[in-house]
Amino acid sequence: MSVPSPNLLGMATIGLIFPPDQPPERLHEIALATEAAGIEELWLWEDCFKESGMAPAGAVLAWTEHLRVGIGLFPVPLRNVALTAMEIATLARLFPERLLPGIGHGVLDWMGQVGARVASPLTLLREYGTALRRLLEGENVTVEGRYVNLNDVQLSWPPQNVPLLVGAEGPKTLALAGEIGDGIILTGGTGTEGAAQAISIAQQARRDAGIDAELDVVSFLSVPVTIGADELSEQIAALTAVGATRVSVCGVSEDGPPDGSERILGLLEVVGQVAGR
Repeated sequence: MSVPSPNLLGMATIGLIFPPDQPPERLHEIALATEAAGIEELWLWEDCFKESGMAPAGAVLAWTEHLRVGIGLFPVPLRNVALTAMEIATLARLFPERLLPGIGHGVLDWMGQVGARVASPLTLLREYGTALRRLLEGENVTVEGRYVNLNDVQLSWPPQNVPLLVGAEGPKTLALAGEIGDGIILTGGTGTEGAAQAISIAQQARRDAGIDAELDVVSFLSVPVTIGADELSEQIAALTAVGATRVSVCGVSEDGPPDGSERILGLLEVVGQVAGR
């Protein structure tokens, strides 16, 4: 099996995903091992009803020195936008240029379980993302929307240059993500062809909105925990070739869900080998 050129791999930042099927007490070990392996990013998921996103992100940032931490993603129906802005701003100021927060619809069935499901998720995401960006930029925000209502709200300590990423799957959400976000987050099941189509939709919406800034594209990649470095390199290169700027790897077992065994450490070693090429 041929190995992609280092130049192609070098176009994307390679990360590891700590899935929430792992118990929280394992995070310290994985975070330190991830940084030691030369992997630049560790991504976390805020999944109902397993683990939050903000609490472990703060812990990882405090335990490590250079590791960037992504959160993919905060489900907006579950969180008041002012609280999310406060938490992002606090962590981003404590650990400058190391936090990569993402927002999105969340799993709608889970939102229904907690009484937070809305009639128009797309409207909520637009209102929420627009208000969140304005708050993070230090604006005084007053809005009366269908779902987001703020009256004279302004952060005392807004962050500097924190990106806003938006998770998306369907074409309408992808277009919205390209319009209101600095980047998009694609799920591990998107695939290379799907990623190319998704990126095209988001970029077109960006152009239509008159936004010149480049689109950051975070692509989650689900792979068997037994994958080798050469095969992983090829899969990352394929995503990079269609426009992914960050590829974060999640190991899955034969049963389907993210793997919860010690094998995550073996996968970590392989991701580190690929990242070092």
